[in-house]
Amino acid sequence: MVNGITTDTSTAAAAMKKATGMNKDDFLKLFVTQLQNQDPLNPADSTEFIGQLAQLTQVEQAYNTNSNLSTIIDLFNGASSLSSVSYIGKTVTANGDLIKLAGGSQPTLGYRLAANAEKVAIDIKDISGTVVRTLTLGSTQAGDGTIAWDGRDGKGNTLPEGRYTFSVTGFNAEGEKFQGYSLLTGTVEAVNLEGEEPHVTVGGISVPLGNVLSVKGA
Repeated sequence: MVNGITTDTSTAAAAMKKATGMNKDDFLKLFVTQLQNQDPLNPADSTEFIGQLAQLTQVEQAYNTNSNLSTIIDLFNGASSLSSVSYIGKTVTANGDLIKLAGGSQPTLGYRLAANAEKVAIDIKDISGTVVRTLTLGSTQAGDGTIAWDGRDGKGNTLPEGRYTFSVTGFNAEGEKFQGYSLLTGTVEAVNLEGEEPHVTVGGISVPLGNVLSVKGA
């Protein structure tokens, strides 16, 4: 149940005055002045006056509605931030192509294929964009999967700690390639509630909560 949502007419009136230079009180004063000073032999069209009043009412209601919606959104955002804390210790899969290589670690790289592949190539790149290792898979079904990286380059040398990126390419039976999708998978280590959107930390990488595709229990 959402509490604390009220119609703040004073706020709406102030917003209306800022946007249009007039609020309801200003309009009514002008309306009365027009009535008092109209030519009795050639009175103003009453239908036009009523239409103006109706438009003013609609505008004010729109401002009130926006104010209420903003309050509701703030409440839901707060609830989302609090619920994100429950992700700690759980395994998530998220959109992302970053890897953090730490001493002795073997990062798990996730991927998604839109179609079956006869071969899959996963290119791992350093911060300069140079491919340092290519991991290959044989016949692979469409869908999600993972592969471990031992932290070494193509010659078997241990690579320095730091951040790397990876991309996924599939090849069909005719040898034609198609793009796969890089996924970050691992256990949520921490949650950062600062900023407009909560971020979860997975394998030392900060990921926006909106990028999370699935969550599994500990």
